[in-house]
Amino acid sequence: MNPTLAPHGARGATGPVLSTALDLPECRARGWVVVDSMVDGLAMGGTRMTRTVTEQELTGLARAMTHKLALVGLPIGGAKAGIAPAPGATVEREAVMREFGRAAAPLLHGGVYLGCDQGTTYADRRLAFEAAGYDVTRLPGTTRLTVGWAELWDHMADITGFGVAVAVLGALRASGARTPQRIAIQGFGTVGRAVAGHLAAHGHRVVAVADVRGTVEDQRGLPVAELASLTSSDGTIDRSRLPDRVTVHGPGQAWLHVDADVLVLAASAAAVDEEAVPAVRARLVVEGGNLSCTAPARRLLREAGHTVLPDVVVNVGGAAATGCVLTGLAPSDLPLPQLSEWLREWVADRIARNCELVQELSATGSADPVAQLLGSRGAPAGAGPADATAPAGAAGTGVPAER
Repeated sequence: MNPTLAPHGARGATGPVLSTALDLPECRARGWVVVDSMVDGLAMGGTRMTRTVTEQELTGLARAMTHKLALVGLPIGGAKAGIAPAPGATVEREAVMREFGRAAAPLLHGGVYLGCDQGTTYADRRLAFEAAGYDVTRLPGTTRLTVGWAELWDHMADITGFGVAVAVLGALRASGARTPQRIAIQGFGTVGRAVAGHLAAHGHRVVAVADVRGTVEDQRGLPVAELASLTSSDGTIDRSRLPDRVTVHGPGQAWLHVDADVLVLAASAAAVDEEAVPAVRARLVVEGGNLSCTAPARRLLREAGHTVLPDVVVNVGGAAATGCVLTGLAPSDLPLPQLSEWLREWVADRIARNCELVQELSATGSADPVAQLLGSRGAPAGAGPADATAPAGAAGTGVPAER
């Protein structure tokens, strides 16, 4: 595989600059890497591992990464990787990630950073990097760190959820809301839990949370810290230990029908489609996951008077923080607490400003405020996330890394 992918600043006119299959014969899995764009020889994105992931899905997600990074003003292109274990195959995670790392090594060393996404963890990323002989902290031009890459991300584990919460709080301020708002969250992985914690800390009431088994609800407010302690690493809540006052709904979309002021989507793609729109009660819908609403659903929600904050504006915390380090934008040699504070302030500023612009454009009748924003910044929207399709499915690990 040739590590020289494309000239600096390259981007496919109608498709990615690179889409390649990876040979993973020893672990009964298929793999792909899609690079939508390169800027100054760099691209980045997460690696998702599900049995249903496809090259087509990754193409849409890689384009979404291009848009996310362009909107926050980072000079780095968008990419995405995927691993699809064969049906019925036992997933030996260490073997899979090491083989993936060896196969992707030329791309990693050629400027394509591949981190975490749905179905992969920080430990998985470490295994892949070790197998590839790839050390982020030694790359030329990156921010010099006073800690290792793994320690940085242990400290920044909530960054994507933090960014989503910033978007919610900004939108509520803009709406003039002065009382605690009722929050419903679809998905309680790392991102969903972080959103719940940050919003509860600001005095808002989390009234419903959904995981792969259904929805738990309490209109008086769920005990967020206790709920998080009852949740597994994959985002599944132990119902046997819930307080008696909590109502438990079975599988389905009960989270759509809950009385709430804000609906945060932090799990599967296409969680809200055209058929689901009439059931949405919350006036503010926030796409905290990738492609959480289909394009027609997003349009119908706006026409019905809902405020919609799209994923490429909201779900960017982990990607933006990673990009700040990879491009050397973050200051070098800061102690970890100061670096964390700098990254959080940078992420919060970009997300808050972009959400304000999206709301302003929506209020003036813009049919596609994201495309308008991208055009104003010289980044053509193309066949972006609004047009991409991805299969709906269960929430993954929700690791808030480079996605």
